[in-house]
This record gives sequence, C-alpha cells and structure tokens, in this order.
Amino acid sequence: MTQSPQNHSMKAFTTIWLGELLSIIGSGITTFGLGVWIYQLTNSATLFALITLAATLPAIVISPVIGALVDRWDARRVMLFSDIGAALATLAIAILIWTDQLAIWHIYVAMGAASICNAFQQPAYQVAATMLVPKKFYASASGMMQSGMGAQYIISPVLAGSLIGLIGIHGIILIDFITFFFALFALYIVRIPRPEATAEGQKGRGSLWQEVAQSWYYLRDRPGLSRLMVIIASGNFMIGFLAVLAGPMMLSLFGSPTILGITMSVAGSGMLIGSIALAATGGPKKLVQGLFISMIIGGLGIFAMGLRPNVVLITASCFTFFLMMPIGRGCFETLLRLKVVPDMQGRMFSFTRMIAMFSTTLAYVAAGPLTDQVFEPLMRADGPLASSIGQIIGVGPGRGIGLLLIISGALIVVITAAGYSSTRVRRIEEELPDVVADDLTLTEPQLSF
Repeated sequence: MTQSPQNHSMKAFTTIWLGELLSIIGSGITTFGLGVWIYQLTNSATLFALITLAATLPAIVISPVIGALVDRWDARRVMLFSDIGAALATLAIAILIWTDQLAIWHIYVAMGAASICNAFQQPAYQVAATMLVPKKFYASASGMMQSGMGAQYIISPVLAGSLIGLIGIHGIILIDFITFFFALFALYIVRIPRPEATAEGQKGRGSLWQEVAQSWYYLRDRPGLSRLMVIIASGNFMIGFLAVLAGPMMLSLFGSPTILGITMSVAGSGMLIGSIALAATGGPKKLVQGLFISMIIGGLGIFAMGLRPNVVLITASCFTFFLMMPIGRGCFETLLRLKVVPDMQGRMFSFTRMIAMFSTTLAYVAAGPLTDQVFEPLMRADGPLASSIGQIIGVGPGRGIGLLLIISGALIVVITAAGYSSTRVRRIEEELPDVVADDLTLTEPQLSF
C-alpha cells in the first residue's frame, strides 16, 4: 500500500526522534553521574553548578552565528556532525577515566565541547521538524521532541543512581557513548527537505553577521514576539535556580544519590505526561493563553517545592512544574513555526534559545555563591532567619535553597501575570499571519529504504 506524503513525513520524523531519544537518555545518565561524582568529591554546590554552566555557556557565545549557519547548510548533515562531536567528547572523558587521569576541569572542558555540538544540533532538529511535519501536527511534534527530555528525567536518574554503584562512572559513560550510534543511524537513513527561499529569509544574505542581525530585526518588527521573549527569559532566569539547586538540596536533605534519582524520576514523569498529552491532543488552541497558564502553574510548583523538607511535597511540586513545562514550551515553539518563515527558523530558534540560555546561565552563575554564602547561612539553626522564616519552612542544610526556590517561584507568577497585561502579547496569534499554508504536504520521499 502506498503511503500518503503526510504519513511518510511523520515516519521519517519519528525515525529521527527515536534515535535522538536514546541518545538523550544516554547523555542524561552521564550528566547525572558526573554531577553526583563532583558533589560527593567536593561537597560544593558551586562546583556542582559549574558543570551545568560549562554545558551551556559555550553555546550561548556562538548561538547567533550557529543559527545563520544552520539556515545555510543541510539540517541533516548538521545533526550528524553534531552527534559525532558530542560522542567524541564523551569518549574523551571515558579515556581519561580509564587511564585514571580524570580531573574536574576535564569534565568542564568536555561538557563545553558537547555544548557547542548541541548548539548546532538543536536548531537543526527544529528545522527538520518544520520541514518533515505537516502544519496541523506542529504541536504534536513539539510534544514528541520534549518527551525525550521527559524520558531523560525519568529513566536517566534511575539508571545512573542504580548503576553508579554497580559499574561506576566508567560504565555509565560507555553506555552514553553507545547510544550515540542509534542517533547516527537514524540520521543516516533519513533525508530532510531544504526550506524554500523567501524574501524575508534572504535579507542580509552574503554576510554572516548581517544574517545574524536579521534575527534581531525580525523580532524588533514584531513587538508582540519580542515582549514575549523578555517574559520567557525572565521566567527562565528563575527556573535556572531550580535546574542547578534541586540536586544539592535533595542530597543535603536525604544524602542518597539513589533517593535523588528516584525522586527526580518520579517528578520528571510529569514532563513525560505533559509531552505525551501535547503530542496526543495538539496542545491548547490559544497558544499564548496556554503558554501563560502553564508558566503560572509551573511557578507555583517551584514555590511549593521550597516550603518544607518533605520528599513527598518536593516530588509533587516538581511533578507539577515538569508537567507544565512541555505544554508552555510547545505553545512557544508552535508560535515560532507558524509565524517565522522556514528559511529563517535556524536563526530564530538559535537566537531565542541563546536568550533563554543566557538568562538561565545568569542563574547558574549566581546559584552556587548565593546558596553557599547567603541563603544557607541565613537558614542555619543559629542563622539570622531561623527564628522568623525558619519557623515556617524549617532550618538546617538545604533550607536556604528552599527559600531561594520560594522567591523564584513567586517572581515567576508575578512576572507572568504582569506580562499577560500587554495587549500586543495577548494578540500575537491574531496580529501576525501564519507563514505556512494549511495544505502544506511534502511529496518527496524522506527515508532511504
């Protein structure tokens, strides 16, 4: 039976998605294992946070240029070489471990190299989804892509927490290296169409820096989108504290990597459930409204996470946050796919990702010193806030982080509510026309077998 172009396109996209899913899980095992290894070795939240910083800062510096290059090059080849580069970075760590020469700074360098590879891979992956998936399935494709992150939060911590005592960090990194081959095979057998050239996308062509600047001009001419980016960047700054401090808080409170792994996996199931719901339903019909509601509920989840040193409360609150994350992100990604011409999407996804990563990186930089030097001392049993706030949220190890999360969650709610008061933001869907036709289908084969 001959497949319809839409079914064939979805099959091609699903093939890539499965390969990347396995690779993401493998990378999550390594990241979790190395984070635990560093924290147990140094007992420092600052050094723990630096591994996350090393995995993001290089991408921020070069992301604008990368987006322009992705628009110039073939998305499939970009993803292939990116996965190969990340695999080699993982292999370098493995060799250093096997030769007993691994130092903490080696991990930061390797994570930085992997970060650069990921900075190429992500916008190319987004462009591939736009070109392979029919318009009506954009939100569903976003849900599928984010389900990989959900699986990483569920499967990777459990595997890493259990395996680190059985096969050590050596075996964990070897598993990660093997998973890269699944992603490479999927990309090898799939062909991804190139976007057609548009007048908007061709502005600034010929000069790489002019092409980079075009991303800014595109947002400047669409004030609703630019204001929305400011709101999202502000929210990401607050979320950044959660990203780097949830692990140290759990380890301070409960002391066991296994408990941390199980807790984060249960909480991360919220992300998988939210991703599956987004993929199955296509997400909210009103994208901007869905984005803001998910941000407010997620902020309340972060707020509740810091209230008490109770594993059930922390897990339930984290579950709520992760449940909302894919829905909000899916709404935003669908907006970009609908409102940005395809031959500019490499630049736009890279540019918006750079802004989001820059805001979270500021939190990564501040998280360790704020925790070690300010909030944890404030919430000691004999600290300045022990007799006031400490009577409500408790005192001792991890409660300073809890207070920081309470403040972060509250600010997310306030900023989001204030942002929604902007008419230009609320009416993005009505004021900006869709750039993709409703009847767009792909007629060329995308699988090589």
